[in-house]
Amino acid sequence: MGKVFSYLKPYKIAVGIALTLMLTELVVELLQPLLMAKIIDDGILQEDLGVVMKWGGIMVALSFVAFLAGVINSFFAAHVSQGFGYDLRKGLFGKIQSFSFANFNLFPTSSLITRMTNDVTQVQNTVFMSLRIMLRAPLLIIGGVVMALIVNFQLALFLVIGVPILFIFLVWVMKRGGALFKTVQEKLDGVNNVMRENLGGIRLIKAFLRKNHEIKRFEHASDELKDQTVFALRLMEVTMPILLLIMNVSILAVLWFGSAGVNTGNAQVGEVVAIVNYATRITGALSIFSFIIMAFARAKASAHRISDVLEEEIDLVDKEGIAEKATMFTGEVKFSSVSFHYPNTQTPVLEGITFHANAGATVAIMGATGAGKSSLFQLIPRLYDVNEGTIYIDHTDITDLSLKNLRGQIGYVPQEVLLFSGTVKDNIAWGKENATIEEIIQAAKDAQIHETIDRLPKKYETILGQKGVNLSGGQKQRLSIARALVRRPKILMLDDSTSALDLKTEAKLLTALKKYECTTFIITQKVSTAMEADKILLLEDGKLLEEGSHSQLLKHSTLYQHIYQSQFGAEVAEHVEAYK
Repeated sequence: MGKVFSYLKPYKIAVGIALTLMLTELVVELLQPLLMAKIIDDGILQEDLGVVMKWGGIMVALSFVAFLAGVINSFFAAHVSQGFGYDLRKGLFGKIQSFSFANFNLFPTSSLITRMTNDVTQVQNTVFMSLRIMLRAPLLIIGGVVMALIVNFQLALFLVIGVPILFIFLVWVMKRGGALFKTVQEKLDGVNNVMRENLGGIRLIKAFLRKNHEIKRFEHASDELKDQTVFALRLMEVTMPILLLIMNVSILAVLWFGSAGVNTGNAQVGEVVAIVNYATRITGALSIFSFIIMAFARAKASAHRISDVLEEEIDLVDKEGIAEKATMFTGEVKFSSVSFHYPNTQTPVLEGITFHANAGATVAIMGATGAGKSSLFQLIPRLYDVNEGTIYIDHTDITDLSLKNLRGQIGYVPQEVLLFSGTVKDNIAWGKENATIEEIIQAAKDAQIHETIDRLPKKYETILGQKGVNLSGGQKQRLSIARALVRRPKILMLDDSTSALDLKTEAKLLTALKKYECTTFIITQKVSTAMEADKILLLEDGKLLEEGSHSQLLKHSTLYQHIYQSQFGAEVAEHVEAYK
C-alpha cells in the first residue's frame, strides 16, 4: 500500500497543518473536563463566583479556538483528500494506458473501472476522515485515559483496564473486516461486469429475447454482493454493543467507587465528574469506532486492489538506451521462425512462421477461424512479444525500435471496429492528432466513406452515437480505415476490415490503397480480395502452409483451390484444372 499513499507526498505541508489543527481541537476537548472539575471544586462548592467566571471564560475562549481550528481543518482535509484522489486516479489511468495486452489479461475491464472509481473514492474518503476525525478518536481515547489518571489515579484504573481489552478486540475486527470487504469489492466487480456486458450487447439481447436471462444474471450477481456486504456489515455492527457494554460498566464502577471516595475524603466531587466526563468522551469516541473500522477495512481492501494495478510489472517496454526519435521505415517486413503463445498458456498459437514482405507490397492472409491470423497481426506492432524467433522491419529487430517509433508508423484496423464518442472528424483525426481537414477528407475519400459523410446532417461535424451506433457495419469499417489512412502509415494492417463491404466498394478501396507508399497486410476470407495481393499467406493451426501469388497458389495449393472453388462455384473447376 506504500505505492498508494506515496501520492500524499505533495500534500505533506497541508497534512501537517490539518493534523496540527485537529490536535488543537483534541487538546481543548481534553482540557475541558479538567477545567470543569476546577469550576466545581474551587468555584461552585466554595461559592466563589469569581473562580466560576474566570475558568468559565477560559472554557468559552478555548471552545471558540477549537471551533476555528475545526473549520480550517475541514478545509485542509478536503484539499488533501480531493487532490490525493485526483492524483491517484490520474496515476492509475496512466499506468493502465501503459499496460500491454498481457497485463490487461490479468485485470477484467469491469475490475479496472471499479478500482478507478469506487476503490479510489473509498481511499480518498478515508484520507479525509482520517485528517478530520478518525485520528482524533484514538488520540482522544488515549488522551482521555492519561488525563483521567492525572485527575485521580485510583478511579482511572477502571478505564485503564477496559480500554486495552477493547483495543485488542477492535484490531481483530479490523483485520477480519479487511478480508471481508476485499471480497465485497470483488463481488462489486462482478456486478459491474454483468452491467457492462448487458449494456454493450443490449441490441443482441433484445433480438434473441434474452431479457429474462440477463435479469437473472444481474439478480444473481447482485444477490452475491448483497449477501457478502450484509455478512461484513454484521461483523462491524457487533462491535458497537460490545464497546458500549464494557465502557458503561467502567462508568458505573467509577460512579460507585467515586461516590464512596467522596464520602471518605479520598476523592473530590469535581474529580469524579471529570473522570466520568472523560469516560463519556471515550465512549463517544469508541461509539464511532465501528464506523471508523468499517471505513478503514474497506479502504485497506481498496488500497490493496489499487496497489495491485500500480505495482503490476509491465512486460512490454522499450530496451534501455533506445531513442524515441522517429526513423522512417520503408515498410519491409520479415518473420524469421516466429512462434508465439499467449501468456499463462502453453498452447502455441503460431509455430515457426517465416515469410518476407517487400516494402510497398500487399500481403493477404487467409485461413480458417483460429488459424492465428489476428495473433500474427498483433505481433507486428508489439502488442505482444514473440516467444521464439524474430520480426524484422527494414532489417531491424522490432525489439530494437522504440514502441513510439514502431507504432507511430503503423496503421492498424482491428477486426472489432471501435469508434469513440465525438464527431466524425474527431474519429478520423484520432489516427493523427494534428491532421488538417484536407487530410481528413482525403483519407475519407480513399476509404470510400466521404460520400456517406457528405450526406450526414452536419457532415464531418456530425456527432456519432455510442460506438458509432448510428452507422452501419460497413460504414464503421470504412471510417476506421480512414482513421488508419490519415496517418499515412508505412505499414497498413487490415484485420478482416472489408468483410462488410460489397465487392464494388472493396475494389475501389483496394485501388485507392495502391497510391499509399506502404506495405499492406490484409486478413480476409475473400478470394476476390486476395487476388489483388502480391503475396498470399495460407495459415492453418498456427502454421504457414503455403505462400505465393494467386496464380501460383491456384496452380500448386490444394487448399487454395478448395477455397477458390467454394467461393466461385463448380463452374470454375475446369479453370482450376488448367493451372495444374
